[in-house]
Amino acid sequence: AMIPEFWLTECGQSATGALLDYIVQNHAAAPLLANQAASQSMSIYELMNKILLSMAHEQNMSFPSALSQDTHVLPDFHGNRSPVADPKSKGVICGLTLDTSEKHLALLYLATIQGIAYGTRHIVEHCNAHGHKIDTLLACGGLAKNSLYIQEHADIMGCPIILPRENENVLLGAAILGVVAAEKFDGVRDAMKALNAAGKVVRPSSDPRVKKYHDAKYQIFRSLYEQQLSHRSTMAQALH
Repeated sequence: AMIPEFWLTECGQSATGALLDYIVQNHAAAPLLANQAASQSMSIYELMNKILLSMAHEQNMSFPSALSQDTHVLPDFHGNRSPVADPKSKGVICGLTLDTSEKHLALLYLATIQGIAYGTRHIVEHCNAHGHKIDTLLACGGLAKNSLYIQEHADIMGCPIILPRENENVLLGAAILGVVAAEKFDGVRDAMKALNAAGKVVRPSSDPRVKKYHDAKYQIFRSLYEQQLSHRSTMAQALH
């Protein structure tokens, strides 16, 4: 890694923000929602977050995450980078209907966020089973500004997520490297301590129903990949 005396175990997913963009942009309701968001001076993602809260209230849901109970997403639309390292893996959406409404887009957006978070959970579980002890997440980048994205990750991971004090934290990281290159600090770690700090801490829900819900959906998430392997094997045999 770029920090002396530190090792980097680099685990990642092939598509997260780009996947959310793909899901939204390829839905029939996207242009209408985009116009509504622009008229309210907010992003389409902020508007969908509001729609989901409204839907949960209308349906008397105990927690908004439960809206996705019939929709499950395997986010491997660009293969699986970690932890199975399978470039042939494909994305899966289970639970589609003929609905093309704005509410359906918001629901699909929620299920995709959850699918990404289940992927993170799969990675962390794999790391912890092989010697790591990960019990806290640090979030950065554009998606760290999305409150729903962060809260779903906290609930699904069952651990706190620390947000950076600075909103534009990626730019701050570049600035830290810049001042080190300019020899304004003795090293990267000194510059990090001086210029960076933790901000808000997002904790998982204390409602046991939330954990039970995500544990169940996580098992379905894992099964989607296993089923895909079975389908792949069946078709490979048919072609030989």
